[in-house]
Amino acid sequence: MNAALRALRRRPGAALGAAVVLGFVALALLAGLVAGQDPVATSWTALRQAPSAAHWFGTDEIGRDVYARVVWGTRASLLAGVVSVSISLLLGVPIGLAAGFAGGGVDLLISRLTDAFLACPFLILAIALAAFLGPSLTNAMIAIGVSATPIFVRLTRAQVINVKVEDYIEAAHAIGNPPWRVALRHVLPNIVPPLIVQATLAVAGAVIAEASLSFLGLGQQPPAPSWGSMLNTAKDYIDSAPWMALWPGAAIFLLVLAFNLLGDGLRDLLDPRRA
Repeated sequence: MNAALRALRRRPGAALGAAVVLGFVALALLAGLVAGQDPVATSWTALRQAPSAAHWFGTDEIGRDVYARVVWGTRASLLAGVVSVSISLLLGVPIGLAAGFAGGGVDLLISRLTDAFLACPFLILAIALAAFLGPSLTNAMIAIGVSATPIFVRLTRAQVINVKVEDYIEAAHAIGNPPWRVALRHVLPNIVPPLIVQATLAVAGAVIAEASLSFLGLGQQPPAPSWGSMLNTAKDYIDSAPWMALWPGAAIFLLVLAFNLLGDGLRDLLDPRRA
């Protein structure tokens, strides 16, 4: 742990990214305490008010407090990022492990199916799946997770192919370990670092995807706050009330940037060739 902290101190970008991510996590967990106001409460006497002491980020088109909605929207974005990537890992790692370890026809079949999915742009596939499943945050997370699965399948397969020819894997086979035990006890633990890095970077992509789906009406449904749906509403008031778009846009930018900085730092930290 101390070595990891020292390594992060040598990489200020990664440390900054980790601090911002932790800040957003704390904001999501303590939303009820720090939001100050009800994010869905309307006020017809406070329509599109500029930022002030009463409303730090201003109000929206029906008088809701933008600051409270940005704070509560953090939960939706982080939840979508973490759950979506967890779905991708749960689906992609076992499939990639099977393809890389079994080889032969199994590898060929899985690789061709993965190539077919990767031929379709990630966001287009997520939109199609979300539209098929129906508009909701849960369905958006499933759609994003399934759409990102081929990336983890390909990464896992490539790492397994590299690891399974190592001497310690041959030794594990030689002493009589069954293939499933070699795969789970000897191969899988040694491919975890690149999966952690990819998962961190994938969370950033999932946050953008959730905002995009919410912007299109396929994610978090009103009146529940979501950064994407807030931007969708704000586009109609960009001239008269620019703060409605500024704050959710800035939140998306900061969170995605933080995860990318953290992912780059973890890649340097976990890859001995970059040490």
